[in-house]
Amino acid sequence: MCRFGPAGNSPVFYKSGGKSSVEIPQWLHHLDLTAYEYQCGRGIKIGEETAKLIGKNAKKYGIALSIHAPYYINFCTEDRDKLEKSKNHLLKTMLLAKWMEADMVVFHPGSIGNMSRQQAFKNAADALEKFLSNEVSRWGVEGIKISPETMGKKRNLGTLDEVIELCSIFNLEPTIDFAHIHAVGHGALKTKGDFERVLEKIENNLGFDVLKNLHIHFSQIEFTEAGEKRHWSIREEGFGPDFSLLAKLLIEKNMKATVICESADRQVEDALVYKSIYEHLQM
Repeated sequence: MCRFGPAGNSPVFYKSGGKSSVEIPQWLHHLDLTAYEYQCGRGIKIGEETAKLIGKNAKKYGIALSIHAPYYINFCTEDRDKLEKSKNHLLKTMLLAKWMEADMVVFHPGSIGNMSRQQAFKNAADALEKFLSNEVSRWGVEGIKISPETMGKKRNLGTLDEVIELCSIFNLEPTIDFAHIHAVGHGALKTKGDFERVLEKIENNLGFDVLKNLHIHFSQIEFTEAGEKRHWSIREEGFGPDFSLLAKLLIEKNMKATVICESADRQVEDALVYKSIYEHLQM
């Protein structure tokens, strides 16, 4: 069975009386959702005690935890100061994951800027090699998984091929954001076959075990020539991709993926819809 859950705390949580992320695991459990991605996109604003409480409650209520690292991490940069800050942001998120006993930390590889894609990739790979070889053990966060995410803008490092290559080099597991792939490809995911080609590329390069337990981000998305513009919910019409096409493949391939919903302000409501689609197709 696949797991479903939200990215962060949606407005409906607070409208229902929720006060703190410590309460989220129990609240999601009562909704029959089983995953949660804690958001640190705009910085880490949580202490060790609270993090451990979230982790304890997640374990109690059977919620799979992941954490999204700050958005401004950039392993492509040639600015030494910015690179050191990026490393520290990721290390602090990994330490948070250790406290929370989260399954993985999702991060953005970086921005290409005025560089060629080849140079940006080389910079990111060199920085990650030093990071994983030297920094991780110094901070005592060995064993915490980090997961590069497929990105939604053309001037970001993080195409499907780039993420797969980073994962191949460093034995990492990817986060596949299908909305981002759809946006970068200007509506690339229109058919079941389009989704299947993505999954086959992951399996062929990283193996079935990685595919089977894939970490997924999903939502509807608006895009421009440059790629991602804005995430939407399924309530707004005219945006893709269509989750039912992916859901069929999750079932056919007997995957145990985690599907994190990133719909704008309706990540819980849409996660429940995605789960219902998935369960209906299983019948």
